[in-house]
Amino acid sequence: MAGAIKDFFDRTYYPAEGKTEGKPYAVLVKAGNDGRNTVTQIERIATGYRWRRVADPIVVRGEIRSADEAACEELGRALAAGLTLGVF
Repeated sequence: MAGAIKDFFDRTYYPAEGKTEGKPYAVLVKAGNDGRNTVTQIERIATGYRWRRVADPIVVRGEIRSADEAACEELGRALAAGLTLGVF
């Protein structure tokens, strides 16, 4: 996991405690080779925040292809639509 993301989680956990429970989240990971550990770490942190995963993680390994970009864009649009419609 990128240091900036880890730092964000570390600094916001206690101030956000009890204020973001049930919020939806999705994970997009760009990994050099595997990415599973990053997904696991984020899911553990999200569990602590009591967030709700609304989509399977997308992990892009190696070079980013147009299909990867399309999958990420589709996930972003679905998350935005779900928020707009009150589905999440």
